[in-house]
Amino acid sequence: MIRLKTKSDIEKLRLGGHVLSWVLSEVAKEVKPGASTEKLTQLAENLIKQKGGRPSFKGYKAAWADSVYPSALCVSINEEVVHGLPVPNRIIKEGDIVGIDCGLEYQGLFTDMARTIIVGRAKEGLSKLVSVTYESLMKGIKQIKPGRHISDISKAIEEHVEKNGFSVVRQLVGHGVGYSAHEDPQIPNFFDRSVPDIELKEGMVLAIEPMVNVGGWEVDSLEDGWTIVTHDKSISAHFEHTIVVTDKGYEIITK
Repeated sequence: MIRLKTKSDIEKLRLGGHVLSWVLSEVAKEVKPGASTEKLTQLAENLIKQKGGRPSFKGYKAAWADSVYPSALCVSINEEVVHGLPVPNRIIKEGDIVGIDCGLEYQGLFTDMARTIIVGRAKEGLSKLVSVTYESLMKGIKQIKPGRHISDISKAIEEHVEKNGFSVVRQLVGHGVGYSAHEDPQIPNFFDRSVPDIELKEGMVLAIEPMVNVGGWEVDSLEDGWTIVTHDKSISAHFEHTIVVTDKGYEIITK
């Protein structure tokens, strides 16, 4: 069931979105050679608590998972698409492509955000991957307006990714957010006739998050139960914003 947010809810979400954007920006500054992924998640958690929030990923139990997610931050490197587990002995290296994904509960409401960072000099073609993934996110967001449909977002993302020679992950999708970390509706980054094509309405809050691979779109799960990797071991990128559907269009609250 899709629950529309009130004006009061949206004011709180704006505050939370501002905090989350700041947290991710501060963490991004530390994504450099020699940094451990555990250090990054500790920083994210400390900053969130400093601002009076709660890291919504830590302790989160997905319906398909056997255990709760143990950290405040997902850190996914190179062929890891999403949900990479931060650990002390995982060290970031020159040339890595690092996705950082974080969720925040602030004043009882939830926001979600992700970005991908190139560490130092990127290998050939990977700068384009990161740029196209971000561009696809923005092209999807620009479709948002009351009266339009989720498929308008999906088609815009898929078209931009595929015309640039990359593929969109199909086993994972964007989602509603606000009253909980994951809500209805599902928001595929590709057009799928089997997914209900929900009409966009003022007060909907959406987490749009294209996940884009250099190679094929197929993915696998690692034995840790969380980390998702590309099946062909190609590099992946991921960007995400939390968006409010307004009376005239949209507002990016994690900008």
